[in-house]
Amino acid sequence: MSYDNIYKRVARNIKKYRKEKGMTQEKLAEETGYSYTNIRRIEAPNCRKNFSIETIYVISKALDIPIYRLFEEEKKEKED
Repeated sequence: MSYDNIYKRVARNIKKYRKEKGMTQEKLAEETGYSYTNIRRIEAPNCRKNFSIETIYVISKALDIPIYRLFEEEKKEKED
């Protein structure tokens, strides 16, 4: 797995769990103390990713989920 893929996976999961909580990017920014622009860049699919473990930890706390959930692979749906 490349580093780009792990960053993309974490970004995808941040967006997924944020939406599941009914939270906007603005609200997540407020809860974490990060700027809206920073949150938007983290979640943007085509933006170069470079965020720290500390950032991931702070976001996981704001989303009220264990940090490992942000590293989980997307489950593929089985075809019938």
